[in-house]
Amino acid sequence: MDVSKPSATLVQAALLLAVYCGGTPAAHARSAVQKKTQVTPPATRSVANPQQPPAPPSPREQQVISAAESAYASGMRNYHAGDLAAAKRDFDNAVDTMLSSGLDLKASPQLSDEFEHIVDAVNALEMDALKQGNGFAAPMEQTPVGVANDVTFPVDPNIRAAAEAELKTTQSDLPLVINDAVTSYIGYFSNTSTGRNTIVSSLRRAGRYKDLIERTLRYEGVPADLIYQAIAESGFQVQAVNGRSGAAGMWQFMPFRGAYGLERNGWVDERFDPEKSTRAYAREIKKNYQQFGDWYLAMAGYDWGPGNVQRAVQRTGYADFWELYRRNNLPQETKNYVPIILAAAVMAKNPVQYGLTDIGADPPVVDDTVTVSGSIDLRLVADIVNVPVQQIVGLNPSLLRMATPPDEPYDLHLPSGSKSDFMEAIAEIPPDKRTAWRYHRVQPDDTLASLAKTYHVSATEIAFVNQIEPTADISGEDALIIPTVPAAASGMQRSSARYRVESEDTLVTLADRFDVTTEQLRRWNHLRSSAIRPGQTLFVAEPAHVSASARGKRGRRGRGRGATHSTSHGKPSSQSRPKIKPRQD
Repeated sequence: MDVSKPSATLVQAALLLAVYCGGTPAAHARSAVQKKTQVTPPATRSVANPQQPPAPPSPREQQVISAAESAYASGMRNYHAGDLAAAKRDFDNAVDTMLSSGLDLKASPQLSDEFEHIVDAVNALEMDALKQGNGFAAPMEQTPVGVANDVTFPVDPNIRAAAEAELKTTQSDLPLVINDAVTSYIGYFSNTSTGRNTIVSSLRRAGRYKDLIERTLRYEGVPADLIYQAIAESGFQVQAVNGRSGAAGMWQFMPFRGAYGLERNGWVDERFDPEKSTRAYAREIKKNYQQFGDWYLAMAGYDWGPGNVQRAVQRTGYADFWELYRRNNLPQETKNYVPIILAAAVMAKNPVQYGLTDIGADPPVVDDTVTVSGSIDLRLVADIVNVPVQQIVGLNPSLLRMATPPDEPYDLHLPSGSKSDFMEAIAEIPPDKRTAWRYHRVQPDDTLASLAKTYHVSATEIAFVNQIEPTADISGEDALIIPTVPAAASGMQRSSARYRVESEDTLVTLADRFDVTTEQLRRWNHLRSSAIRPGQTLFVAEPAHVSASARGKRGRRGRGRGATHSTSHGKPSSQSRPKIKPRQD
């Protein structure tokens, strides 16, 4: 494992994944880092049906289109200049210009096309900003190995004597020794601001995962105190990526395809999953120990490679780390690696002696886990469980996109106590809409018109999917499902719930085209017969499935707690999630 400074954010991890799984590094770098997201400007789109081009827009329509594109262009300039607040204002203005124009956007092909492309473009830029860690991921910090690997610190005999005395009463299931090499690093981490800050930061972060890691290591049959090897590898930063080697995650696994039993694809990189990567680490270090019969050589093999260590043992005839250390049969990085881990372990297990009792360790927090199939946008998840999307992202660090994978089961981590609420709410949303639609808790001043403006959809569509009248007063509702369009960056195609009838259409042909029944079309559109007319707008998609159990229930959930990766089996929250009030027919 490479132990130099982790220097990349999660988006760079996705970039490295793409590079190692296939593709051109330069091309990926240009699209993911240098140029951010390239979005086709709304003014340069091709006509879908060149044989029958639509009529040119009216002067009023062209005026609206021009104003929207002007605001959009200003937003692009601000976005690429890094002024995201100004960009958001411009993008909202672009969309609002069209929504407040008084024109029927769906009735005009030009307006409809313009609106859909601007919304898709804005969503693509938003997705790009989220992926680049804009407020979602903390910058990577130096590890103890990263700051101490090249330093030479004098051995203080007083520090050594104190450490040797402490070791007599230190309980550890990992062999600990005190010698000049270990003493030197204890002195560095104790008496320099850089060294001490790095140890303190690492041990503070360790609080989030300590219980999980130690439990997993014991289960796999290796010493629980091997947890301190994570200090060397990443300083307990679950999304750490080494920009030089591509090693990633808390245990810094290299990006070898199919290795370690960890899944890696365009959607998921399990090297970032604390629990699964810890299991993989335990299996790797156990294999090394079985090969060498020595935990120090096992750790050296994890850093340098077991084959290299094996050859060093064969050259010297010594299966002993300290003998290889003295004979200079190890690279300098590996010679430093094991003493640094031991120094960190000695200090962490004697916090009073080393002034580590008040470091403010992050509290261990728990989560609920639910296995989902099909892609679900993490913003929808956050809506349902009523927490910031940052918290859902933090609970699921192995996801490379803002959604769960579409073609494989995924163990989705949720705030503790929110599993039952999530399962009930997600069942109300059609599976093919879970990458696009949102879930909104109704506030006292909300109206269908204000929600339509906020989410850039029509009030009619909001009313339709929630089975309420377009003129309904929503003050009695607790929550509404919002049929927003999917982000272009997610790889999903936009599918509208509405269709404008053409001259050759019949109810039968539309039912066949959209894979629904004529009875559904009549019911969704309140048709008294099968007659439809050109230019008429019909709903052709299934509305949200509002469960019967939603009737009459009220209440609001509190915010979820925590973000660790151990499944909570505690009692769910007694507070109920806001329910969608079904339409009363």
